[in-house]
Amino acid sequence: MKLVKYGLLIFILLTTAFLAACSSDNDDLTEVRVGEVTRSIFYAPQYVALSQGFFEDEGLDVDLTTTWGGDTTMTTLLSDGIDIALVGAETSIYVYAQEANDPAINFAQLTQTDGTFLVSREPVENFEWDDLKGSTFLGQRAGGMPQMVGEFVLKQHGIDPHNELELIQNIDFGNIPSAFASGTGDYVQLFEPQATQFEEDGIGYIVDSFGTQSGNIPYTVYMAKASYLDKNSETIEKFTRALYRAQQWVQEQPADVVAKAIVDYFEDTSLETIEQVVERYRDQGSYAEAPLLQEEAWYLLQEIMEEAGELPMEVPYSDLVDTDVSTKIMNE
Repeated sequence: MKLVKYGLLIFILLTTAFLAACSSDNDDLTEVRVGEVTRSIFYAPQYVALSQGFFEDEGLDVDLTTTWGGDTTMTTLLSDGIDIALVGAETSIYVYAQEANDPAINFAQLTQTDGTFLVSREPVENFEWDDLKGSTFLGQRAGGMPQMVGEFVLKQHGIDPHNELELIQNIDFGNIPSAFASGTGDYVQLFEPQATQFEEDGIGYIVDSFGTQSGNIPYTVYMAKASYLDKNSETIEKFTRALYRAQQWVQEQPADVVAKAIVDYFEDTSLETIEQVVERYRDQGSYAEAPLLQEEAWYLLQEIMEEAGELPMEVPYSDLVDTDVSTKIMNE
């Protein structure tokens, strides 16, 4: 009986020591609260950095939350509900124009093109953008990057989106796919994997990409309040280093390997669809290969906003873009 009790005591002590060690390991990590504007395969490098342990390798415990929408994401950031926001760079301009005391500063870029695709209800042979004239186009929310890029591309192809087609943009982001599936619109602007899933289900057909048509822009970036950047420069460096490692990894690995690395973040999407979407985004250059937000892209963003009538003021690159961290990491 004494041997049994002694063995039980040893087991309890070893278990306690193991749990204490695990707790100690977690205590050694710096928590970083990140809010993503939506959950999307468009953000594959972020999920790679999480699943492959790149953030942990830098001593970071990244707590990822999906904050659903640009307005909500920025409100959460400005109210200190998160430390870093993954959202469209245009939101930092909106905040800056309101004379914020502690503006949001863009420090790393994740995607460098629009992530939406033009989907037709019917198969279209030899598609031309003029085919949209006179049609009903189910677009995105006014003031958001998808809609602004959509209108910019239409104008580039000689189409007045407010006069030469019926533009619908009063449907909530999350309800756009179901609205199209139920019969609204001849064409729709969709993110992946919804566009590919519609093709697989025979609901719609991808006829072109807004990403390839719009050029390089800081479509989705990481930003933090200026005060956070000042007080947590080492954490921002570690975060950016892990991100850059993931960006390179996504470019180097086969699409099926990338898909397997991020599949747990997309429970309702098949591995095959994820692989196809990763390959499509990578082939069209949507994933930024490095975190540095380029000056030319910053001003193209504002040109697109101006075209849409949504630019509150022109903001110099140096005012809202921190290049020091990205440049340092890329030169290591």
